[in-house]
Amino acid sequence: MRYYIIAGEQSGDLHGANLIKGLLLADPKAEIRFWGGDKMSVLAGTPAKHIRDLAFMGFVEVLKHLPTILRNVSFCKRDILDFKPDAVILIDYPGFNFRLFPFLKQHKIKTIFYISPQLWAWKKGRLKQMREFVDRLYVIFPFEVDFYKKHGIEAHYFGHPLLDEIDAGVKTVKEKSTIAILPGSRKQEINYLLPEYVKVAKHFPQYNFIIAGMSAHGKDFYQKFFNESNISITIDDTYGVLRKSSAALVTSGTATLETALHRVPEVISYKGNFFSYQIARWLIKGIDYICIVNLIANKPVVKELIQYEVDETNLTNELNKLLTDENQKRVLNDYEQLITLLGKKGSSQQVANDIVTYLDSKY
Repeated sequence: MRYYIIAGEQSGDLHGANLIKGLLLADPKAEIRFWGGDKMSVLAGTPAKHIRDLAFMGFVEVLKHLPTILRNVSFCKRDILDFKPDAVILIDYPGFNFRLFPFLKQHKIKTIFYISPQLWAWKKGRLKQMREFVDRLYVIFPFEVDFYKKHGIEAHYFGHPLLDEIDAGVKTVKEKSTIAILPGSRKQEINYLLPEYVKVAKHFPQYNFIIAGMSAHGKDFYQKFFNESNISITIDDTYGVLRKSSAALVTSGTATLETALHRVPEVISYKGNFFSYQIARWLIKGIDYICIVNLIANKPVVKELIQYEVDETNLTNELNKLLTDENQKRVLNDYEQLITLLGKKGSSQQVANDIVTYLDSKY
């Protein structure tokens, strides 16, 4: 089979890499072309487009880059027709991937959506598109199956793919003097949040703060934000940083769940463009949390600071609370319940097996 896979962000690259591993085992003759990052490249060669050129955060930022996005869509359509895949596998990245739906249906190409966008939080109007255009849907949170069922869509859940990357059963030895800073994967969010995070370090001189950075941005990009002696940078080793950290300041996103699976108590933050934030407030209805950890647990396991709440005072106060033995114990107990809810390892391979079985039945 020929598979065309599209991931547009760092988390999609991680999950896409694990899916490719599974596809190559389930279908040894698989031919793969993809949009993704370094992790997918190790397994499938040079990407048609690299994620460093694709990740735009926020409504205003997307509008500013709309000409680039539309050029990418046009290129993608031509590239798909040249490759002639048996299926296109879309990994999250809804602002781009949804634009491909009519084109894929017009050309009778099987459309598989892996890692559903969070339609239960916002843009429920897109459910009609999912029903009309998606042939096979895979979700990574257990509650999503019932959500889609209520809207007449069959969704398949095999567990969360992060469990394939992180051994949640391994207990690690934490360094009580180390605090992780996970500022996000996109430059836009790093620009908004890292300056706030580094201000906190001066209030905890007895702790070493380690920024988990990405080589895609370069070390110099991070260093311009600070000159405190108790802050350092580690590049492309987020999990190594988390394994030894006793607490973390984390930007909302996949990193919040990665931190929980490493059993690191965390304070979650989100801050963005003023207009993007106002639009998001208007669109997001019916949910109590923005953090994946709290959404899955359906309770406030970790503290969330949003937009105007993200400042030096609030971050310092919340981190100070988090470092007490009582709060550390509470959060860690909640993490154990969370890990149980996520299921077992092996979901990436199970999804790959199911994709191959599904396509075999159609061709």
